[in-house]
Amino acid sequence: MDELNEFQKRYLQQMKEEQEKELTENSELIDSFKRYCNAKGLILNDSNFKYIPPIGIVAYYPNIVGLICNDLLADKEGLLNFKTLSDRFEKRSFISGYLYSKNFMLMAHPYFRRGFYENSNFAPRFVDLFWKNDHSDLDAFIAIDSNRVHINVDNRMYIEEDTWFGPKFNKDISQIEDGIAHLRPSAGIDDFSLSFCFNDTYSLDIKWETKNGVKSFQAEEFKTDKVKIKDNGIEYFPARYIHAEFDLKKNIFRHFDGAIHFYSLEEYFNRRDCDFNYNAKNDYKIKTASKKLFKFNGDIKVETWIEYSGHFLTGNPLLIEYVEGKYPDRITEILEAVKKNKENKNGC
Repeated sequence: MDELNEFQKRYLQQMKEEQEKELTENSELIDSFKRYCNAKGLILNDSNFKYIPPIGIVAYYPNIVGLICNDLLADKEGLLNFKTLSDRFEKRSFISGYLYSKNFMLMAHPYFRRGFYENSNFAPRFVDLFWKNDHSDLDAFIAIDSNRVHINVDNRMYIEEDTWFGPKFNKDISQIEDGIAHLRPSAGIDDFSLSFCFNDTYSLDIKWETKNGVKSFQAEEFKTDKVKIKDNGIEYFPARYIHAEFDLKKNIFRHFDGAIHFYSLEEYFNRRDCDFNYNAKNDYKIKTASKKLFKFNGDIKVETWIEYSGHFLTGNPLLIEYVEGKYPDRITEILEAVKKNKENKNGC
């Protein structure tokens, strides 16, 4: 234990030294950005800057983007039009999640990052798809990191690869029956496998409903109770949420959006083992706070909807199980290997 504590101390000291070194070596860059902000009426000091290994040199300040780009107007859901952003800033297809200007770079919202953690890299591969695909025929909107900007404007990025891809889907949407599905990882999976194979997913709720010629889709992903985030200093259990509308007459999706729902402790444990009809069945109603992260309006292909849904629910094979009837092969192989290893240890 003492050896482990000593290792942790050395690691933290190395991280501290690395940050000090990077900030010192980039002091001229930081001073230049201070002057840029000062000209716009925003005064920053050294405490507003941090070096984050997966990201780079970052300037922190509440609503810094709104203060230095006061012509960028978000809609009522806090989203920015992606075409407007792409016209105003440079989008580089090989550097996803960042929008370049001369003095700084905008970043996609932290909730797109691994574990919802602001200092992680972006979780594959939703942001990558959003940046690389052509949405000229759609009204595409996205949430950005409004409190931070990346100030070392170059192409050095920490890139993570992931072997999990979104599900294939070839069913006729109009033929899907209305109703609710509640998916859980296979029974008996240990904590390690649940974390490694399912990205700590507890369940996935799905609901189809048809009304006035439109078939609506909802999906809500619950993580295990060890996955928590803080928003405005309050601790929540995050749940990714997808909503889409399929026009039965035109045989194509017309709207598609994604958000994070913020559940309190009581709300989380009341809701996660129920379904989308919870409020209709219970006197205690749940109405969570939420943060919209993206949306598309226009003619949206089924393939586009499936691909983005799969990557928005990053690392969660339950959606694949729902549309294909089975886990991805690699997940099945890992689970079988874990099961066999457990049987061998138990002498079976």
